[in-house]
Amino acid sequence: MKWFGMAMTGVLAFSLSACGGGGSTPTNNAGGDAGTADPAAASTDTKEPAAENITITFQNIYPDASDPKNQMMKKIVDQYQKDNPNVTIELDSLNTDQQKLKLKTQAASKEVPDITVVNPAAQMQPFVDADLFAPLNDMVEENGLKDTFQSGILDYYTFDNNLYALPDGNNIGVVYYNKKLMEQGGVEIPTTFEEMIEAIKTLKSKGIQPMVLGEKDTWTGSFLFMNILLRTNGGPGFLQDVLDGKKTFEDPAYVDAITAFQQLVDAGAFQDGATSFDYNAGENLFKTGTAAMYYMGSWATGGIETAEVSKDGNVGVFQFPTVNGKGNPDEFMLAPGSAFAISKDSKHLEETKAFLNYFMLNFPKEAFEAKGAVGIAQNVDGDFAAAGYSEMAMNVLDLFKKVQGGDLAFDNTMNPAVTQVHLSGTQSLFVEKKDAAAVAKELQAAYEENK
Repeated sequence: MKWFGMAMTGVLAFSLSACGGGGSTPTNNAGGDAGTADPAAASTDTKEPAAENITITFQNIYPDASDPKNQMMKKIVDQYQKDNPNVTIELDSLNTDQQKLKLKTQAASKEVPDITVVNPAAQMQPFVDADLFAPLNDMVEENGLKDTFQSGILDYYTFDNNLYALPDGNNIGVVYYNKKLMEQGGVEIPTTFEEMIEAIKTLKSKGIQPMVLGEKDTWTGSFLFMNILLRTNGGPGFLQDVLDGKKTFEDPAYVDAITAFQQLVDAGAFQDGATSFDYNAGENLFKTGTAAMYYMGSWATGGIETAEVSKDGNVGVFQFPTVNGKGNPDEFMLAPGSAFAISKDSKHLEETKAFLNYFMLNFPKEAFEAKGAVGIAQNVDGDFAAAGYSEMAMNVLDLFKKVQGGDLAFDNTMNPAVTQVHLSGTQSLFVEKKDAAAVAKELQAAYEENK
């Protein structure tokens, strides 16, 4: 699989030599030669015109001040503004679902910010079709930026040979676990879904919260659901089979995945009111030591690693288990990350490109130093252990080496209308018992209607 190749080539090998350099926008000097004692110089107008003061709006999904990516973003932005005093970078920091909704509104009114965040493949397609983004082919050739990305990753953001966005991540779905709570509950790391259900019931009976999830942002439950489907289908490719007309959503694999997901809910896996917790709030429950397990993409590693819960090596990680005896744990949910795109109508297009070039060149180095480099889309050459990365982070890196393929998220594969029915249907499983076949039938009807 394409993703597997790029994951293996890039996780641990990146030359940081390109990352420390400045961007393509030089520091401006408005001082000129005024006041020189040289009469000849005084009689010649060599003073450079003052650079225009501009503001670049940088929409991002790093709102959590405790997250390493938030910290390194601000560090890079601050340095760029110091080097370019005529440029102000205005941060618009939102959580994922807030940003998605805001961008839809902005796109409808053709008021996309200078830099925004998009997701790969099918999620990007409508924005590209609407001609909202500037091609970045020329910009990534500057300063060797293109070569910093893992092999093949940029393909997910390329349409008709035009690259429209630069990703911040390349991740896999994993289960983080709190060693102390698991030990207190007397449960082992589950190697099958059935063992996971039993562990959840045992933890619940002992007053320990088994799992947490921020399901107000509906993609979180979908990401977990899709890992279950990856298992019940016996491997990757279910959604592609639907698109190719080989399967429907009423196939036993999909129905079985709904049933298994409902088992998690019925066993009391998730915190009360999970649908009222957004992504950050749900993750913070795990980061503060509230829950025994947390399923999420490996992008969460940096924030968890620097949280109190990880003190003294207390957090471990494991692969999602088999379900009903099906699936290969070495197949993962694959998550080419969110990515930065530039508005085609930016009033300061070249300056915005220069800033994004600088930002992405410095991203790997600063992410590495902030302990947020696990699962980024660019190559990293550094000794993670020597840099103080935790055993948990090293274990996540080891899991990358085991990847034998997998699936993309639902919303990166299906069109937005079908995706919304899936997201709503999955979220509804958190609040009421539903017939799995009926949920599947409803989704198939939506698919037929929105082909």
